[in-house]
Amino acid sequence: MKISLDMSSLMDVILENMNQGIHVVDKRGVTVIYNKAASEIDGLSEQEVIGKDILSVFPSLDSHTSTLLRVLRTGVPELDRQQTFTNYKGKKITTINSTFPIISGGEVVGACEISSDVTDLKEMSERMLDLRRELRGRASGSREPRHLYTLDDIIGESQVMREVKKTAARVAGTGAAVMVWGETGTGKELLVQAIHSASPRANRPFVPQNCAAMPESLLESLFFGTARGGFTGATDRPGLMELADGGTLYLDEIDSMPLGLQAKMLRAIQEKKVRRLGDTRERPVDVRFIASTSIPPAQAVKAGLLRADLYYRLSVVEIGLPRLRDRREDIPLLVDHFLHKHAKKGPHGAPEIKQVSPQVMAAFLAYEWPGNVRELEHAIEGSLALSRGPVIELEDIPAAVRGIAPTASFYLEAAHGGTGRYSHEGSGGAGPRPAAPRREVRDPGAGLPLKSRVRLEEKRAIEDALAAAGTVAGAARLLGIPRQTLQYKMKVLGITYPGGKK
Repeated sequence: MKISLDMSSLMDVILENMNQGIHVVDKRGVTVIYNKAASEIDGLSEQEVIGKDILSVFPSLDSHTSTLLRVLRTGVPELDRQQTFTNYKGKKITTINSTFPIISGGEVVGACEISSDVTDLKEMSERMLDLRRELRGRASGSREPRHLYTLDDIIGESQVMREVKKTAARVAGTGAAVMVWGETGTGKELLVQAIHSASPRANRPFVPQNCAAMPESLLESLFFGTARGGFTGATDRPGLMELADGGTLYLDEIDSMPLGLQAKMLRAIQEKKVRRLGDTRERPVDVRFIASTSIPPAQAVKAGLLRADLYYRLSVVEIGLPRLRDRREDIPLLVDHFLHKHAKKGPHGAPEIKQVSPQVMAAFLAYEWPGNVRELEHAIEGSLALSRGPVIELEDIPAAVRGIAPTASFYLEAAHGGTGRYSHEGSGGAGPRPAAPRREVRDPGAGLPLKSRVRLEEKRAIEDALAAAGTVAGAARLLGIPRQTLQYKMKVLGITYPGGKK
């Protein structure tokens, strides 16, 4: 069965269901097509626009500032142009337009414009710039700089985190560009702030910006600023690079920045000058650049997300942050930190510090933490809200974490030199320890409540680890926990170690 399509009806359906505005004018500049999305963007009905000269509907424009009329005159397409205009009702609108000439018989007979409404985004970015400028002005008159994270705020004593902090401390004192990468939730901005805080620029501005937050043209004006008359509706406004002068500009998710803007950013970084959009004057800036990605930067380059020349310019020093599941020995320290950070105030104003049960700690050590440290903090915060007693129990923690809570057997496997995932490998270069002899199968905790049985198993696992390792430090490595955590557990469980070796 052959079905014929009414092309006119089909075009009407397409135009009315597009999310972007479609505005078509003939060679006289009179509107002939104006879809529903365009009507919603401009705040005008079709009857108010179709059949009318474009300048009568949008009196703030003229033949030079109207992208439609300009393309009618030149016959040259204009892509992703920002335009701010006012309709005849006085409503101010900002759009991103791509405008194309309609050519027939070698003659321009009309123009078609595809628009996206960015009015709210533009207003938000301008308010953000104005607020940052105001805050910078206040800070310059105050001796107390804005509080940012420092290297002391980075929690972790694992070998990999010690190396991260060591590298950060060394590079902080230089002016070198830094590229930080790591999965979401690993603490990239915390590390970047710490580098700035430890640098000679610590009392100067720290300006962060997510590069995936808005369209290219708005992002460009946000970074470089605008000059009055640079485009319709433009005002004199400094960009983030000027606001960061003397300090640090943090480019978060640099691999999400459009490639065209990456090229302009590279030029500004190399020349240490910035030109506002629509301006002819170049302004010198002294800015330290730190960028971050959530995947290895070289991988972003290979995938075409990051320009190779910009990568090499920003990766003078590259720091990779490990996933939480790759530094499980830091989990007890992080748990303790977040328990104190989110502790509720008691009746007398003092914080009520809670503890976690051995089962909960076992679950935390076993879980994969796809959201990394941020997910752990949220888990602790939620558990504190749900727990009723002084100890957080399994029923208080998120179901995803609770669902794989192990018994204390993983401690035993580590203590016996097994290949379990919780054994600490490659720490301190100590090499493998001889396996302790396996005990006979026994269950001294039979008949005891679950909490008491887990406590007994934990005590036995620690004793086995001490016997196998010969030192407290070695036992901590076998168990995959910091030495300080092991010493605390030994004290709580009443374990004395006669060897006397630390």
